[in-house]
Amino acid sequence: MDRDQAWGIVCEFVKSDSLRKHMLSVEFAMRGYAQHYGENADSWGLVGLLHDFDWEIHPTLEQHPMDGAPILRERGLAEADVQTILSHGPLAERVTLRDKTLHAVDELTGLITAVTLVRPSKNITDVEPKSIKKKWKDKTFAAGVNREEIEQATAELGVDLWEFHVPLVLKAMQDHAADLGLDGQ
Repeated sequence: MDRDQAWGIVCEFVKSDSLRKHMLSVEFAMRGYAQHYGENADSWGLVGLLHDFDWEIHPTLEQHPMDGAPILRERGLAEADVQTILSHGPLAERVTLRDKTLHAVDELTGLITAVTLVRPSKNITDVEPKSIKKKWKDKTFAAGVNREEIEQATAELGVDLWEFHVPLVLKAMQDHAADLGLDGQ
């Protein structure tokens, strides 16, 4: 499956603009990590783009992403890609580096987006890791973001949360500010 086909699936199943932008954020973060690790950025980006395609039709943790997997298989997604998407579920086993990366970037992109949207400029290029860290400490801010899950996933990935992970994901999102609607326009 190529990116155009994946985007077609996203557009077919995801009507929410904010969810589509979240999925794009995860795609860009996955591509950033793939480049860092010398992996295939298209493959890593594809699973990031598709990871929540079924959330609107399977909106519970009991259903998502398990019930979406057969749809992806029917559409021709490689089994290794399906397995990585399945690995981002809360009780899933994460085996590969790509599995662990998807789990680590997923929630963080939401926090970075929230930090951006409360800034007067609403421009992600104005956000710095220290801004994210300040909001991280405020548990009432973006309360739906599971900070413990991000910490655990980052530790499993084997990278430092504040020195490496947050800056890499932030930069990946900043590089695509307009695509994410985070360019202050």
